[in-house]
Amino acid sequence: MFNKTFAVAAAAAVAAMSITGAAEARDQIRIVGSSTVFPFATTVAEQFGKKTSFKTPVIESTGSGGGLKLFCQGIGTEHPDITNASRRIKSSEVELCANNGVTEVTEVKIGFDGIVLANSKEAPTYELTEQQIFQALAAQVPVDGKLVENPYSTWSEIDPSLPNVKIEVLGPPPTSGTRDAFTELAMRDGAKAFPMLKDMRKAEGKKAFRAISDTVREDGAFVEAGENDNLIVQKLEANPNALGIFGFSFLDQNADKLHGSIVEGVEPTFDNIAAGKYTIARSLYFYVKNAHVGVIPGMSEYLAEFTSEGAFGDFGYLTDKGLIPLPESDREEIRTNAANLVPLSL
Repeated sequence: MFNKTFAVAAAAAVAAMSITGAAEARDQIRIVGSSTVFPFATTVAEQFGKKTSFKTPVIESTGSGGGLKLFCQGIGTEHPDITNASRRIKSSEVELCANNGVTEVTEVKIGFDGIVLANSKEAPTYELTEQQIFQALAAQVPVDGKLVENPYSTWSEIDPSLPNVKIEVLGPPPTSGTRDAFTELAMRDGAKAFPMLKDMRKAEGKKAFRAISDTVREDGAFVEAGENDNLIVQKLEANPNALGIFGFSFLDQNADKLHGSIVEGVEPTFDNIAAGKYTIARSLYFYVKNAHVGVIPGMSEYLAEFTSEGAFGDFGYLTDKGLIPLPESDREEIRTNAANLVPLSL
């Protein structure tokens, strides 16, 4: 869809004309999207504001899904220029963009992040398997060979080695990329650990399987705590019995207050995520509206700052914020693609 089969030159000319007249109405880059990417983008925006003559971009944390919805509404200064995402854009979102005239988008992968289940340091560190995570949070779980409404109220009911504490997990809403990634990487893999659900996937297909693996219980054990990860951190401080789901960077920034659960025998650390040992990990992105580059001041320069070695490199300032860098060869390719505004192709 997002490829050169479009009349690129004509579309770009029309797009430029459609927003040039209103360009003076906005001389600041506007960015929306993922709460996980928000602190990284904010840090880059601050550096960009200091190093250049351009105004510091305005960034809004809307969640990945919410950001892409806003981003794909159209071309023009009333619409965002960039959206951050803690998951890759979906084909349905590509279609929404295309239907609204947003036909040229550049994808920029910025690094890796782990998804953690963290709790207060006043409470013990949990050691969990993905199967146990699924058992704690799914609406329906296998018990004695049958699929039943989730009967577990405490962690010790799932496994006697776990704390005899009420299951209470604070997590993001369905619009969050963190929620999408957690569902894909933890819940689905946890469900596959049950032979009957693995067999269901083979016999009845992915749709039937995901109706079980992806559906979170609604009896109070899982609490949607919004897109603000900082708010989840505050709630965990106030409630040592609760666990929270969010990106590694927030754990890293609050390491004096919280610790992450060990999952499948691996601690969520910078080195373990970078090495691919920690299983609940994902890539982070942002998406650029190519038609706005050259019209909204500073777009190219912002891309250059974000993809510089000083920002997302091995020893860049974003690693201090918890970003796990991409391999050097990948960074070079991404930097080149961003500079040349290479359109996304799914």
